[in-house]
Amino acid sequence: MKKIALVTGATSGIGEAIARELADNYALIICGRKQEKLDGLKSELEKKTEVISLQFDVRNNAEVNAAISSLPKEWTEIDILVNNAGNAHGLGPIHEGNVEDWDAMIDSNLKGLLYVSRAITPGMVERKSGHIVNISSIAGKEVYENGNVYCASKFGVDAATQGMRLDLNPYNIKVTSVNPGLVKTEFSNVRFKGDTEKAENVYKGLDPLTAKDIAEVVKFAVDRPVNVALTDITVLASAQASAKLVNRKG
Repeated sequence: MKKIALVTGATSGIGEAIARELADNYALIICGRKQEKLDGLKSELEKKTEVISLQFDVRNNAEVNAAISSLPKEWTEIDILVNNAGNAHGLGPIHEGNVEDWDAMIDSNLKGLLYVSRAITPGMVERKSGHIVNISSIAGKEVYENGNVYCASKFGVDAATQGMRLDLNPYNIKVTSVNPGLVKTEFSNVRFKGDTEKAENVYKGLDPLTAKDIAEVVKFAVDRPVNVALTDITVLASAQASAKLVNRKG
């Protein structure tokens, strides 16, 4: 079997694009909450590589452990873990924040990443090899107005990633953070709870990144030779200079 890559949040957006990008060179474990979407993607990617799907919610540690434990023996030696699952929920000042939205972001963006990493890293440590890619955000580097808790969750991802790199370095495990800026996916539709006008305004007047752009960066990172580790990669649309400074035309 080829090297094995596990991708969380693989049923849409960046995760789906990463799975497609890695399919040429890796056997894939695609993970997500919606079985129907997993089945569709699995059927597509099986034309290129060996694929297995796991249906679970990264926010539920028991589900994470049960799913990883269910893998057939030949699929247990995971070489690459892409922690992609996560989302933004709401945008507003801290004193008006929705606590349920806060929980959803912290549970998926940070705790879910930790749960999955905890389930998989012991095997990497035992084999003294592996590569973890955490999909963070420019929001993990810069705080912006009304982004408070989302930014906090992504700052947490950044800190966790740095900690992982220190802890896992003695075991020859690479740890990479990929921090996208404006990527046009379902992200803004989720953040604005289905308000398509608000979602479209996020990308108005610029040519945003695509999910494939980020997937290509991930593939480049994991394909580097053993002596090369790309540790912290921020990817912005060419019109974007920072989390908030964007050159919009018209």
